[in-house]
Amino acid sequence: MTETTTQPPEAQSPTPRRRLPRPDPALSLILVSLVAVALLDRTALRPVVENTLSSFGQTLVFILFAIGSVAYLRAAGATSMLAKAFQGNETRMILMAAAFGGLSPFCSCEVIPFVAALLAVGAPLSAVMAFWLASPLMDPAMFFITSGALGFEFALAKTVAAVALGMMGGFSVKALAGTALYADPLKAAPTRSCCSRSGPAALQGRPVWAFWRDAPRRQEFREVAVENTLFLGKWLLLAYVLESLMLRYVPPELIATLLGGEGFGPILIASIVGAPAYLNGYAAVPLVSGLLEQGMAPGAAMSFVIAGGVSCVPAAVAVWALVKPRVFASYLIFAVTGAILAGSIWNMIA
Repeated sequence: MTETTTQPPEAQSPTPRRRLPRPDPALSLILVSLVAVALLDRTALRPVVENTLSSFGQTLVFILFAIGSVAYLRAAGATSMLAKAFQGNETRMILMAAAFGGLSPFCSCEVIPFVAALLAVGAPLSAVMAFWLASPLMDPAMFFITSGALGFEFALAKTVAAVALGMMGGFSVKALAGTALYADPLKAAPTRSCCSRSGPAALQGRPVWAFWRDAPRRQEFREVAVENTLFLGKWLLLAYVLESLMLRYVPPELIATLLGGEGFGPILIASIVGAPAYLNGYAAVPLVSGLLEQGMAPGAAMSFVIAGGVSCVPAAVAVWALVKPRVFASYLIFAVTGAILAGSIWNMIA
């Protein structure tokens, strides 16, 4: 009789399971939306697609300019200038951090490694809060896209509001620095950013404006340009699909009733619903444009983009990853308060 042997289970090499790629949320929502229209209202599919492509095409030049600008700043290493905002007198740091936050080309999650590094070397929480509040609201790409869809005046006003909100939060934290609210504000182990490209090393060195003379910087330019093209393209396309659906199916009277008018009510409602209704800063622009066409008050539009930009999921997660709940709560309070103030002022001057 022949003796047979078998390998123990731990000695066998199991066949590795192939993981299916995770579906992209933006592209999935686009597909689901168009399939739903095709199934439920087939005659509307062509007008929805045509309106989406038309709107996308009208802002394409702004999108391409924004992509090029951000890629240039990254390739040149201009983000190293950010470190200067966190040096010297605390009052000066707050002012510089708010200004840099409102102009820096960082997405919400990219803020995490920068802020973690700054806090680790002793940068005051007041200046970091100023940067945190202003950074999600505006960057070069968002400014050009907002200008193209909502007008230069609205984009400029949002930039001013971003910087003002940063200063409000920064000086408030400075005034309460000695209280229990801001004592020992940091968590033990900060969560890493979802954007691995950026990090504390980007705070070092001087910008190289003629980046094309250096091969690694040329590669950085290409990578950032492609990354932002894919990111902006899919989210803006989704936003224009949703805008087309909203213009077709949401009665203008409903928008005018809830968010129209000159009173305080629409501004307050927009600041409260800003976070859950917000996709991201870029996708919100076409949606706000559509809402304005249907009767949304100018102040409510400003309140919506300010509150939504600061307290949307990516920006909020960036703060939650590093600080304790009481500091996170004050961050949200600053966001809603600043949104209400910005909306009220814009309603008076728009």
